[in-house]
Amino acid sequence: MELDVQRMIFEFIGGLGIFLFGIKSMGDGLQKSAGDKLRDILDKFTTNPLMGVLAGIVVTVLLQTSTGTTVITVGLVSAGFMTLRQAIGVIMGANIGTTITAFIIGIKISAYALPIIAAGALLLFFFKSKKVHNIGQIVFGFGSLFYGLNLMGDGMKPLREFETFHELTVSMSSNPLLGVFIGTLFTVVVQSSSATIGILQELFGQGLVDLQAALPVLFGDNIGTTITAVLASIGATVAARRAALTHVIFNLLGTIVFLLILPLYTSLIAAIQTNLQLNPEMTIAFAHGIFNTTNTLIQLPFVGFLAFLVTKLIPGDESVVEYKAKHLDPLFIEQSPSIALGQAKEEVLRMGQFAAIGLEESNTYLKTSTKKHADMALQLEDAINNLDRKITDYLVLLSRKEMSFAESEEHTMLMDTVRDIERIGDHFENVVELVDYKLANKVKITDQALADLNEMFELTIQTLKDAITALDDKNTELASKVITAEEQIDKMERSLRKKHILRMNEGQCSGQAGIVFVDIISNLERIGDHSLNIAEAVLGYRK
Repeated sequence: MELDVQRMIFEFIGGLGIFLFGIKSMGDGLQKSAGDKLRDILDKFTTNPLMGVLAGIVVTVLLQTSTGTTVITVGLVSAGFMTLRQAIGVIMGANIGTTITAFIIGIKISAYALPIIAAGALLLFFFKSKKVHNIGQIVFGFGSLFYGLNLMGDGMKPLREFETFHELTVSMSSNPLLGVFIGTLFTVVVQSSSATIGILQELFGQGLVDLQAALPVLFGDNIGTTITAVLASIGATVAARRAALTHVIFNLLGTIVFLLILPLYTSLIAAIQTNLQLNPEMTIAFAHGIFNTTNTLIQLPFVGFLAFLVTKLIPGDESVVEYKAKHLDPLFIEQSPSIALGQAKEEVLRMGQFAAIGLEESNTYLKTSTKKHADMALQLEDAINNLDRKITDYLVLLSRKEMSFAESEEHTMLMDTVRDIERIGDHFENVVELVDYKLANKVKITDQALADLNEMFELTIQTLKDAITALDDKNTELASKVITAEEQIDKMERSLRKKHILRMNEGQCSGQAGIVFVDIISNLERIGDHSLNIAEAVLGYRK
């Protein structure tokens, strides 16, 4: 029988592509159905490592990717929403949650893949409801997953004719480390442990590998899936790198433990397969589930040690932005509205400091093009949005209490100031996005234009800082200085626009550079306006 190598390769890589698309589509549909609950689950239900494990399982089942859960978790650690110990619990739970895909594959409904895809397409294209669209995406992804698996299986069938492949599987049976290496390497290449587990299920289902060879490959798949998080953490915060390293250590230790008891574990899985009459695909799913669950149970009591170990291995201070409100205790609203108002003001000042730091970070990103400054600016903007919601809710509750005329005035001022600071956050986020656009499109801004931007940035940053300080001390002299500075910002914006037009006419600047330049100075001018609003509120004649 002559082998059609081209057809084998095409069916395999095409099937792999459809399989990965199916997982992504299913995950996106589940995520949209869950709305904003994913972050809330990780934020609220991670009070201890055990709860973190449960939260990690739930979120990974909804996302259909353990890497996605790890990335969100790293973001929450960097944001101060979660400690490293809690994050370790979530990462352990993510490893258990990712086994669900293998169990779905084990159901063996490949024969119905095309009708399932058709049903999903029907829901996507013939209904207007967003809820139905989300369900359609889940169904379409579900069908695509099985169809892609079918194609991959067809592509792998001729492998039984290759003598080299037979020799490789024999080598893997006698040398488990080779199997671990192959599993790790393949997952690093494909960037999805779900895909490589699915391929392993197909190989085992077709009798191309035996159980003794399949299990070490399974362990390697789990190590390989950590590489994505490691790559994502390069150049990221200390907290991100520590979380990624935890993931690697967790799976490496699990693999070492299971390799030591491999003959025993192989016998256990074989016994489960026989007693429960499992099909080959479901057998691998059980092996995967038992491996990750047992690994979690073994290492869960040592979460504190893991946190200590990665902190020692990756030293340094965590650049953490404290998202959570520090001063908004609801008890003060009941006991003393005047104290509650003072506490709300403290939180507004903190929010203002975040805005000033975020603006500085966006300027540094423009000057250096270093991604960590963009990440920090976006984290601060996220923190500002969170505080905006918390402070506004707190002030709304406080408005129901009796206050003096002066307190009422201050209450109104704080409500307006929160809105201004939130808008400042939006504007420096716009600046970060403009710098992203500049870098992605290789837009060249002249040295003179960059110097002009830096000058306007420095004036705007100082004006914002003065406005926040004036609010803190009710310093009318400083508030008056802000009003003068804001007029300077307006004049500078008009002047820089004219200088930019001259550069354009002389051919020094491209159209794209002009868009970036003009949009940045426009955002800085708007930040000046919001700083003015805060200063006018301090002076008491804000309308």
